[in-house]
Amino acid sequence: MNAAASDITAILLAGARPVPDPLAVAAGVAVKPLVPVAGEPMINRPARALLAHPAVGRLVVLTQAPELFAADPATAWLAEHPEVRFERSGGGIASSLIALLDRGDLPFPLLMTTADHVLLDGSMLDQMVREASGADIAVAMVERRTLLARYPGSRRTWLKFRDGWWSGANIFWFGSGKARPVIALWQEVEQDRKKGWKIVSAFGPLTLLGAVLRIATLRGGIARVGRRFGIVARLVAMEKAEACIDADKVDDVMLIEGILADAAE
Repeated sequence: MNAAASDITAILLAGARPVPDPLAVAAGVAVKPLVPVAGEPMINRPARALLAHPAVGRLVVLTQAPELFAADPATAWLAEHPEVRFERSGGGIASSLIALLDRGDLPFPLLMTTADHVLLDGSMLDQMVREASGADIAVAMVERRTLLARYPGSRRTWLKFRDGWWSGANIFWFGSGKARPVIALWQEVEQDRKKGWKIVSAFGPLTLLGAVLRIATLRGGIARVGRRFGIVARLVAMEKAEACIDADKVDDVMLIEGILADAAE
């Protein structure tokens, strides 16, 4: 690994969408990150994975309602943890991230993921840190054959390129302040939902640009888009199929709980 020990600032997205989340409604909780998966709120597992990784020095939980996590006995440990701080998010991921960057008190590199990334583990973080280190921005993706070889019944959203069909793994790397212009573009698209906000939220700004520009291969395309911005940009093709399985739907939760049960045996 190139990143120094305890050098990374991890950002865990734990916000709520403008409309009620079906999983949260069904579980009777205020926000999706509090939905129980395998017996505990889903946010706990990715939070523990990040805090346990030797390259992560601090964890920022970005949410509109920090008080909900402090008040829940199952997540109160996050509010009390010395390496965790809560920050109140705004209406969008990119705008909230830019607001944090503009304050200037978050040291790079930043590694961002989501509270529904329940299967996040040390080996995924190892690969992301190893392959993203040195880049100004990197996005983790899973190629369809990797997923279907292990979970043939799993259904994802795919983007087609010459080098495969790709699905987002919800792990993003911002290695330096040079990434800010790309995040600003992300913010612009996020604010205009007619311009493909669903794709941006799932795959990130570099992948969206690659799709819009009809770049032939995702690997080379992301690097080329980075060069247009004067930055080093990379695709991290995740080795583990589980990297793109998040707790977004009831079927996902059932699959995740089965995976965790098998791992515990």
